[in-house]
Amino acid sequence: MNKKSLSERDICTKFITPALVKAGWNVHDQIREEVTFTAGRIIVRGRLHARGKKRRADYVLSYKKNLPIAVIEAKDNNHSLGDGMQQALAYGEALDAPFRISSNGDGFLFHDSTGLGGPVERELSLDEFPSPEELWARYRQYKGLDETARPTVEQPYYDDGSGRVPRYYQTVAINRAVEAVARGQDRILLVMATGTGKTFTAFQIIWRLWKSKHKRRILFLADRNILVDQTKNNDFKPFGQAMTKVTNRSIDKSFEIYLSLYQAVTGVEEEKNIYKEFSPDFFDLVVIDECHRGSAAADSSWRAILEYFSGATHLGLTATPKETNDVSNTDYFGEPVYTYSLKQGIEDGFLAPYKVVRIDLDRDLEGWRPTKGQVDKHGNEIEDRIYNQKDFDRTLVLEKRTPVVAAKITEFLERTDPYQKTIVFCENIDHAERMRQALVNLNPKRIAENYKYVMRITGDENEGKAELDNFINPEERYPVIATTSKLMTTGVDAQTCKLIVLDQRIQSMTEFKQIIGRGTRINDDYNKHWFTILDFKKATELFADPNFDGDPVQVYNPAEGASPVPEDEQGVEGGVGIAEDPAEYGADEGETWTNDDTGADDDAGDAKITKFYVDNVEVSVVAERVQYLDAQGDLITESLKDYTRKRVREQFASLDDFLRRWSGADRKQAIIDELAEAGVFWDDLIADVRKKLGDDPDPFDVICHIVFDQPPLTRKQRADQLRKTGYFDKYDGPARQVLDGLLTKYTDAGIEPVEDVKVLRLDPFRSMGSPIELIQAFGGKESYTDAVRHLEAALYHSAN
Repeated sequence: MNKKSLSERDICTKFITPALVKAGWNVHDQIREEVTFTAGRIIVRGRLHARGKKRRADYVLSYKKNLPIAVIEAKDNNHSLGDGMQQALAYGEALDAPFRISSNGDGFLFHDSTGLGGPVERELSLDEFPSPEELWARYRQYKGLDETARPTVEQPYYDDGSGRVPRYYQTVAINRAVEAVARGQDRILLVMATGTGKTFTAFQIIWRLWKSKHKRRILFLADRNILVDQTKNNDFKPFGQAMTKVTNRSIDKSFEIYLSLYQAVTGVEEEKNIYKEFSPDFFDLVVIDECHRGSAAADSSWRAILEYFSGATHLGLTATPKETNDVSNTDYFGEPVYTYSLKQGIEDGFLAPYKVVRIDLDRDLEGWRPTKGQVDKHGNEIEDRIYNQKDFDRTLVLEKRTPVVAAKITEFLERTDPYQKTIVFCENIDHAERMRQALVNLNPKRIAENYKYVMRITGDENEGKAELDNFINPEERYPVIATTSKLMTTGVDAQTCKLIVLDQRIQSMTEFKQIIGRGTRINDDYNKHWFTILDFKKATELFADPNFDGDPVQVYNPAEGASPVPEDEQGVEGGVGIAEDPAEYGADEGETWTNDDTGADDDAGDAKITKFYVDNVEVSVVAERVQYLDAQGDLITESLKDYTRKRVREQFASLDDFLRRWSGADRKQAIIDELAEAGVFWDDLIADVRKKLGDDPDPFDVICHIVFDQPPLTRKQRADQLRKTGYFDKYDGPARQVLDGLLTKYTDAGIEPVEDVKVLRLDPFRSMGSPIELIQAFGGKESYTDAVRHLEAALYHSAN
């Protein structure tokens, strides 16, 4: 047998798999081949989308179904033994598999990342591959898992046969948490971006600990009723009769899985602290959802619950670990055992990418100062100072500002999709109500269809809150637009939200991440694959902060205690001036909240006016620009043209190089797709050059003009130039008709349909004959393909 003539798949089938089986690996339970573990980054193309390359490991070896410990990257025998090692290293790191292996069928290059001594890499013959027991023993030693931990870590995850199994990063999070518990770690933190399935991950962790009897009674804590109900009715449903939701009425101690709101078991008065009806050692495990809130602060009344059950293992879940001078998740839980970030989720294709439309208003940039003695519309004299963005809609309302923002929102919706779910984040309840009114007045047609087209959903008003479920339900069209402040920042599973509007000054990184997370979910059934952020308050400048997608850095020092809240932090989450009803966050009576935003004037005697309303100051848009995520997940700050030049020149060193690659490509569309995957935003770029290149220019001309400074040509100009050359004179009859029709099709629709033989089923070709007859006019399919290729070559040569 000549190994050099075998394909990579043949090498796997004939050499690698038999070597694994001989070493004792089971092909049914322990060996998985061609394992695709990412979805492929979403590439947005106008209103359509495509997927980038998925990551696929040739082999993943698991001791048990849920315990991947080794990755093998295979190559054909024309490669060296170690040619697949760098891929294996990358895949092994992602999958948390410490043994990374490369093979070409002659043997194995074995990389051991456990650091337990011996060579890091060594060559093995096909007969020397380690057995499952040998690698599992080394894995357990690496992870610090003794014999007593085996029943816990070897317990499989829940599988109902529906095909829903943990994604690769969920598997890593589950395994790391279970292993930490099995080692005896009592405080554990998992950080997973919004939309990546924290609750499902928590369920699988609890399931394995519960089924292995390592933890018998578990408490799941959340601070919003919707979070508890969603959890109970969806991800936790398999617990069945073993599970109950705790109410503030009575305690039944016969269950094993308890779900509870903080508010349901605590109160200011001692007799309302129902949790004390349980003994301190009743629970073995307490899981704290959204642990950056609620009990995060050391002096929070809700922290008392955790302190009461301090003997249990505490597992914190959050997308946004909180690290301020007053609150520290890592001080309480320790460093995260695993972090899966928004950036990684977008790169893997599990989270939706976004673009930012930054809109600057003149008054926001320049500020505003009243004239001496000027009064507001209620006759209150306005304090003489310069008011700027941090004052607007908090201490001073420029009433003409809100309709300007609402008009830009309406303009965007009408230009894209007027029924896309939209959340408008405002400074406070009063601002959210004024924004609702402005949007209603700008959308009379939509309001006539259904008055719920725009709704204010805030914690102070029951009618709006009652529509929250309809807003997040993909099957319900209304409400379309929700104006809010704090209520929808977290815990709201808005799967089809495509537009997030920021008219709120955000200084808290935690709050910013939570708000952005409202748009990151993907829903294939409802064509939700990306979202847009309209930013009126410079909030998206936080994307440039290294902490946006980095690991949490502890700044809290318990020895120093809480520090004063800086002025800029007041009014944001964690500050002292949150202008919302306590119901917005579900706070109990024991929490410290302020509610200075009733929307009413303060006319009680000589009381200080806290908010001025000015109705005669004009406000206008002075700048608007679009920012995109590049292929690495970073927000592009340069112009789209400059960015395109940079990306294309990374692929093609010169115009000649580009022309050579373009001319030599069997399918021009393949190069267009390749550049899209590298980060070229075709639709937005084409929109940017439409005046010069026509409504739907050829991507070839877009690149030649923008990147290589060639004279602009429209598709029609390019086709007309080819016709003038007499190119078709060498053809006659049906063949000439077909080629002329293809050139017309290029003029109308671009190069993609020309390269697809199915175009012959469409007009004008249908009137010329059947596809088979038209192809035979060229002498067969190969000759037809050659003729199309020559047509393309002449088409692009004619103007260069």
